[in-house]
Order: sequence, then structure tokens, then C-alpha cells
Amino acid sequence: MDVSELFWNASIDDLKCGFIQEEDYYICLICGKKIERGIIYPEEGLFYEAGRYMRIHIEKAHQSVFEHLNSLDKKLTGLTDHQNRLIRLFYQGKSDREIQKELGIGSASTIRNHRFSLKEKERQSKVYLVMMELLKEKSKHESTYIDPPEMAKMVDDRYKVTQKESDKLLKTLFPEGTDGSLKTFSIKEKHKLVVLQEIVKRFQDQQIYTEKEINQILKFVYHDFATLRRYLIEYGFLDRTPDGSQYWLRTNPLNKEAITMDRKEELKRQYKETKIEAGVYQIRNTKNEKIFIESTLNLKTINGKRFTLETGTYQNKQLQIEWNEFGAEAFVFEILEILETPEEGYFDAKDALKKLKEKWLDKLQPYGERGYNLKKPAKN
Repeated sequence: MDVSELFWNASIDDLKCGFIQEEDYYICLICGKKIERGIIYPEEGLFYEAGRYMRIHIEKAHQSVFEHLNSLDKKLTGLTDHQNRLIRLFYQGKSDREIQKELGIGSASTIRNHRFSLKEKERQSKVYLVMMELLKEKSKHESTYIDPPEMAKMVDDRYKVTQKESDKLLKTLFPEGTDGSLKTFSIKEKHKLVVLQEIVKRFQDQQIYTEKEINQILKFVYHDFATLRRYLIEYGFLDRTPDGSQYWLRTNPLNKEAITMDRKEELKRQYKETKIEAGVYQIRNTKNEKIFIESTLNLKTINGKRFTLETGTYQNKQLQIEWNEFGAEAFVFEILEILETPEEGYFDAKDALKKLKEKWLDKLQPYGERGYNLKKPAKN
């Protein structure tokens, strides 16, 4: 789904935020940028979780959701250029007198009248939205449409199917009955929704499944069980923990809350037990094979380096220039060597890491045409 579809299919609350939350990512509704969940991102010396960093991205790249909406074509907003200018000034918190002076029109009372007119337009919009919702409900009852689940994603009016259509479709796709195997899943999106609604009946509420158990159930339905599982997640029929270890019917919010709490404790335990490894890595330009060699006391922070490059603030200027020129897809991050640390006795990790980096610099010579590192001047 492209950015425009994501934007127009988003809820009002999502549009106000400027991004939506998918399974593993936050996605900007304005430009489509994805921020992976579960990763800590650095920004100007501070670290932010993914959701907060997405808000920072919107502020830096788009100023604000309001600015983006205000810049849309009047065919989309329904506002005249003059009304758009007024709303922008109202948003900036300017008084009626300040706006009157800036625009050079009428008097302060003229601006107050404009405020009133915009308020009227807001009320009209609410009435229109309610009327359209009532129209949809009436059409739904008259046509006996199949309802998607409340939390389903990527669903709009194009996917409406009547009960009659649904019965006929299921009879064709499940020739041995709906408790049998599926003939094919290469069908239209709206037909997939009908099939998924039938398949999900094979799962029990108030039950937690492993991925293996989910796959076993879906294997009896269709040979490409992985695709069925993905669609069941995308359309909101099933939910799962971030690592995919536990699944459940999405109609059971109590299970999700309990699992989330258990999972948080598990992640805390894993974090405490996870060994932090130091090492040397390279950033390689696959277009010209130039490399940049760097070291870190925690190899898990490499993602932060990628983020810094994406924001255009990396300390190595030449690498940043070529990153901007070739694009992020042209570069790969590769670990060259992990620092071995003794289990007992004193060990100067920083000094050992420095020597390890020097070893790789001497071996690969990433200078000049071969790389982005700057060669230190020889000591006298």
C-alpha cells in the first residue's frame, strides 16, 4: 500500500499523530518512512524509543502534521487560499488584531467573523461525517455486508461483500466444506477477507498458540500456511507478541494484556543476561567498494550509526556525502571481528579495542580511493 492509501485510510487520531503503528514498524503517513520498533535511536546526544523518534522525524522532516495538511491542495481540504492562510495564523496563536495587521484587511472584527465562519464549517463537516456514517450503516444492513473485524487493517469500502456473494465464494473455494482444505488463495483482496473470516473460526478464544501450533492448523487449510498466517495478522484476526512466540485471537484483549506483561518481564530478563560485545565493523559502499572502519564497545549500537547517516549528521563528511549521493540501499554494515575478553583478571577493553581497530586499518587500508577513513599523520 503506497503512502497516499495509508494516509487516506488512516483514522482521524492517526492522522493527528502523523503516523501509524504496524506490526514491526511505525510508518510516517506523510512520506512513508519506517521506524523499526524495539530499537533505541540517537538524536543530538539523546536516545529515544521508536515512537518518540517518529515524532521527532515528523518535526524535522515535515515541521508538523498541521503544516502538511495546510499545504494540501484546496481540492482536498475544501478551503480557499484565504481560509488556509487564516487557519495557519490561528494555529500560530496570533490574536485577531495581529492577524488583521499582517493581512491588511478590514478590522479585528473582520477576523472574528472569519473565525466564526470556520467554526461553522467545522460544524458542517461533523454533520456531513455523521450523515455519511449513517448512510454506510443503512447500505450495510440493506445489502447484508460481511463486517470486517473492528481492529482489521487495510480495509475500506472496496472490500464489501454481501452474504450471498460470500456463501457462493466459500462453496467454490472450499469444495469439501468450510472445514476442509482451501482450493486457492490467489483471489481478489475482498474475497481473501471472506476466506480469512472463515479460517479464523478454527481457532479458540481464550487460548494462546505457539507459531508451530498456528502453522499446524493452517497446514490443513492451505499449503502456503505462512501467507495465511501473515494475512490473518495484517487484517487483525490474530495478534501476537513482538517476537512471534505467542499468538491469540484479537477479539480477546485480556490475553494480550497478560501476555504483554509477561513478555516485558521476559525482555527485561533477557536484557540483563545478554552479553554486550565490543568489536570492529565496516560500512561498505557496494557501488564503489570503498569502506569505513570503526569500532564500538557495544556492537548493538550499529543501528544508531545508520540512523545518524540517514539524518545527515554523521561525523565523517566524505562518507556522509556519498551516503547522500548513492542512497542508503548502497551501503552495508559488516562486523569484521568481535573483541575476545578474558573471563578473569583485569582487562582494558578500550585499549584492546583500539589495537584491534588499528589491526584492521593496517590490513584493509581504507584511505583515499579505497575508503573513508582519514590517515593520521606520522609522529616525528
